[in-house]
This record gives sequence, structure tokens and C-alpha cells, in this order.
Amino acid sequence: MPRRIHKNASAGVFYYTCNGLCKEDAYEQGDTYGSCDRAQRKCSRQEKYAWGQGEDGGDEVGTGIAITVLDEIGEKNLGKAKGQYITIECSKLKEYEESIHEPLRAELEGRLRELMGHAGNILVVGLGNRQVTPDSIGPLVIDNLYVTRHLDTPGKPDLVMSAICPGVMAQTGIETVDIVRGICDEIDVEIVVAIDALAARSSKRLGCTIQLTDTGISPGSGVGNNRKTLSSDNLGRRVIAVGVPTVISVPSIIDDSLDEVADAFNETYGRRIMREFTEKQRYQIACNLLDEDMADMFVTPKNIDELVRRISFTISEAINAIAM
Repeated sequence: MPRRIHKNASAGVFYYTCNGLCKEDAYEQGDTYGSCDRAQRKCSRQEKYAWGQGEDGGDEVGTGIAITVLDEIGEKNLGKAKGQYITIECSKLKEYEESIHEPLRAELEGRLRELMGHAGNILVVGLGNRQVTPDSIGPLVIDNLYVTRHLDTPGKPDLVMSAICPGVMAQTGIETVDIVRGICDEIDVEIVVAIDALAARSSKRLGCTIQLTDTGISPGSGVGNNRKTLSSDNLGRRVIAVGVPTVISVPSIIDDSLDEVADAFNETYGRRIMREFTEKQRYQIACNLLDEDMADMFVTPKNIDELVRRISFTISEAINAIAM
């Protein structure tokens, strides 16, 4: 089980978000506020934890945030569909640091096992365009998977795994969800694990987080190219999504700097003003500061080729460990 981190004795990071806001009980965790009204039912919870350990048994390798939206009230408060959301953070992912591979693989494997439960037949879907480096995470993961469905040996594992790279609609002319649904129906898949690149909402998460959820994924939505969602409603089976932020829009970069600009005027009052705006309003303010062409632009780290190669290999090794 993950270890809870506490800022102080009276305000841990594990909390419930309820229908009302009880300011005496509210506390800050990063850019997120938790609220608790004990008279009302609990609708969501969040926990921040540390994972991994250095090779010398010292400091943790990274942190993680696990959010569970429990009901419709939680959906309204957080703007997320009911389900589980896990973000695994590791600043060293941006660097060429081989020592983090094993602890990160182990953490990712453990989280995937929790989300998958007991499954006998899974399909791993590598979303994205192999020819576009920031979008190639999914296909690269598939390249390193040890698929087992075609094996017929006495030592065949209990978990049968198959994999597919459906490409993008511009290449096939077919909605990805239609391709995946046809495969699922044909081979009786129990769980779909979809791997995709994401667009980061904050530069702090670009290339240094792995995000998981059991609510599905909408291919292309991060760059405004919305396609039909890969979800349990559309596929008739559970869908677990694994995403890595590899690009960020220019307005998101500007949005990141708004807090710094506010701090330049007044650290306390400036931040308070910025919190009066919703995420959507902040993004619109950033867009208004840019030319139209710049507002639609996405950028990626200069070492993205090395980054996607390393992260995709770690993800594939975590999935292989489950299937072996």
C-alpha cells in the first residue's frame, strides 16, 4: 500500500470532497483544494503518496496522486467522470537516469494490477501515429510487448494478451473505436488497455508523469481532434487508459506564467485573484494574449525522441510483468 505523506499533523493530503465547502476543514494540496462537509455524503477522495526507493534505500523516487470520483456530486465538483484517476510523477523521467526504470516499472505494474483486477483476456491498444514522434508512445509500447494469445503451450499463462496498433483516422479512414470494438467482439476481450500520448495542461507534468484511469480515453482530444471515446459504454468491456503528456499548447505555457505574473504584483493577493478564474477562463485569457496561429500551436521537448523511447519501454515492461 502507498504511504501517506502529511504536510503537518492536522492536514494530511487524503481527503473527501463533498457537496459543500467547509472552509475550516479545507486545505491546499498543490493547486487543488479539498473540502469536507461531514453532514453530507462523501463523493470523492484523493491521496498523495510516495513510491519507489533509491538504490541505496534512501529517498523516494517519485510521488503519485490517486483520485476516486464516487458519485454524481463528485463528477460535478471535479469535472471528471466517475472512476479512478492515478498520476505517477517522477521528475527524473526527463533525464537519462537508468536507475529509475525498475522502481517506476514496479509502481506502474502495481497500479495496473489494481485497476485490472482478475482478467483472463486483455487487448492492449497502441493509439497514435508512429510517424509523429510525440504521438508514437502507443505504437512503441506495442513493439516491446510479449503477446501470448497465439501461444499454445503447457506453460501458457493465465492471462492472455493480444495487441494492436489501429493507426489514426487519417491513415485508415475508420474510427479507432470501431476497429477496437470489432476485435473485442471477435476474440472475447475482457479488458482493453489503451496507451496514448497526451497534451499536458501544465508544463510541470510534461514528460514526467504517467496517467492512468479506468474511465476510458478519447483519442486526439488533447489537440482538439476529438474522436469517439474508447470507453466501457462504447466497447461493452472495461477500458483502462495509460497516457503520457508529450506536448503542450502555447496557451497552456502562458497560463502557467499567469501565477508568476500575479506574484510579481502581490504574492498573496495576486494568487487569490487568479483562483477566482476557472481553468477554462484562465485558458481563454491566455489565448487572448496570443495571435490566432500561436493559440493553436503545440510544442514538445527537444529530446522527445529519447523520452518516448524510454517511457514506452518502461510501460511495456510493466504490462509484460502482468502477463508473464
